[in-house]
Amino acid sequence: MKKELMKSSIVALRDYLGLKEYETLLVITDEVEKTIGQALFEAGKSLCKESVYVEMKSREVNGQEPPQQIAELMRMFDVVVCPTAKSLTHTNARREAVKYGARIATMPGIQLSTMIRCLSADSEKVVKTTMAVKLALESGKEIKVISKNGTNLKMNIEGRKIIPSTGVLRNKGESGNLPSGEVYLAPVEGTTNGTIVFDGSIAGIGKLKYPVKVIIKDGYAEKITGKGEANKLKKLLSSVNNKDAFAVAEFGIGTNYKAKIIGQILEDEKVLGTIHLAFGNNLSMGGVLDVPIHIDGLLKQPTVLLDDVVIMDKGVLSI
Repeated sequence: MKKELMKSSIVALRDYLGLKEYETLLVITDEVEKTIGQALFEAGKSLCKESVYVEMKSREVNGQEPPQQIAELMRMFDVVVCPTAKSLTHTNARREAVKYGARIATMPGIQLSTMIRCLSADSEKVVKTTMAVKLALESGKEIKVISKNGTNLKMNIEGRKIIPSTGVLRNKGESGNLPSGEVYLAPVEGTTNGTIVFDGSIAGIGKLKYPVKVIIKDGYAEKITGKGEANKLKKLLSSVNNKDAFAVAEFGIGTNYKAKIIGQILEDEKVLGTIHLAFGNNLSMGGVLDVPIHIDGLLKQPTVLLDDVVIMDKGVLSI
């Protein structure tokens, strides 16, 4: 396992992030993900000019800011890799570091199995699928999602940026998840209406034993029902005491054929044949919701229509 982890760490840094011998690398991790953090640090030492390892206390929720000292460090390196228990993707620290030119790979909740399995995927195949989905969505104005569990949801995406995330981050100022494989966007705030029934997993909760039903009105989760995990979702969204935590922030489609639903959203939301919807912060994707939380929920085998044209039929892309 140690040998495979080191091999995957080298692939991540060299092939996906394009780390060069004259560049500097910062690895930010915590007590939960330090095994992977240390492997990336060791791999970096053999690939670049300077490899630096920083371990912080794990954050409480996805989207919570790191310590200010670490935020400042992030601006000083060419490449920043963040294997952490909670996501640093939707933080001001990441956004500011990108402005300074750092290219950043966030790896929230990553497991050893994810690191090894997903980084063995044919990157060109993932890129091809991802770009095909991006191209299709760029021509649309409205997305509708339906499922056998009762999902019936509509949202306006007109004028919104469609973001492909392939995990390949080789240019100055690029940022995304690693491993990756998704296309995502921020729906126009206040336009999402209907019902979504999560049946895959939810960030911060894990794989779902029971479906979680969310009634959405004018862009906000109005009612959350279901056994056990529904109450956990309500508590998560309530934890920051901000109404916008309940706002629909993101719609995404998974495009990685190697990814599996394991209960960690980093990999789960990349699974081919799934879609995800998130609540909370969406500044990083062109939205206007500024709140210190971002919670994704996964839906398996949905049917997705773009301006009434089917682009995914029960989990199978028709693009």
